[in-house]
Amino acid sequence: MSEGLDDPATLETDCGLPLSYSWNRDGAALPRCKVRVPKHHSRHHPLGLEAPPWFRTGLHAEPFDFSGHVSRLCADLARRCSELSHIDVSRLIFGITQARTARRHGLQARVTPLRFRRGKLTRRRHGVSYQVQRYYGDEREILYLVSFCLPRFLDQDFDDKFITIFHELFHVSPAFDGDLRRHPGRCAIHTRSKSAYDRHMSHLARQYLADGADPSLHGFLRLNFAQLQHRHGSVLGIVVPRPKLIPLIEFQ
Repeated sequence: MSEGLDDPATLETDCGLPLSYSWNRDGAALPRCKVRVPKHHSRHHPLGLEAPPWFRTGLHAEPFDFSGHVSRLCADLARRCSELSHIDVSRLIFGITQARTARRHGLQARVTPLRFRRGKLTRRRHGVSYQVQRYYGDEREILYLVSFCLPRFLDQDFDDKFITIFHELFHVSPAFDGDLRRHPGRCAIHTRSKSAYDRHMSHLARQYLADGADPSLHGFLRLNFAQLQHRHGSVLGIVVPRPKLIPLIEFQ
């Protein structure tokens, strides 16, 4: 899923919001939170909670860092997949959002661009200029926020998890300017056929796996949330505020 910044319904009018956030400077690290188990979520796995030991996920005595694992996997995807080679993972934040229910269907992930169309920093509407909040990590500007809905995402099948990751990364503009990839026609985000879009993502995922992908990077996707929680005690992920659009009229 992708969410653009061109929908006027998303405009914010609270000028008390900060124009930027900065992390990993002066000790302000990206905040990580523990994933909660939604009510009625199954804590069990059909084959038991003990995951096969050959799927390495880090030290068992430490919480599982979902954001760190996804970031390392996506960096490898960008290196090995020509259609994602424009992506600099250091300028993306891989965060999580908490699933409120135990439903398997619903939001799995989304990518949020931090710039407007063609990478512009501001957009004017009805005589008012708006700016999207700017995010910085290690003093580098972040251009995209990729959020995964947990535990729901982790409870998909392995193939579906991989397709979801490719689906979100493919939304990143080839210009890597903070905007989304836009296709010709009215259906600019997913093309005229979302099913064809997903088939292409499936092809990219199969090609990556068949081309000698490192199992140590994607093995965690073989496990579901309950198995990871059982092995590590808890699952953590980066949680940052969703970017808002700030009216700049009072600052002019």
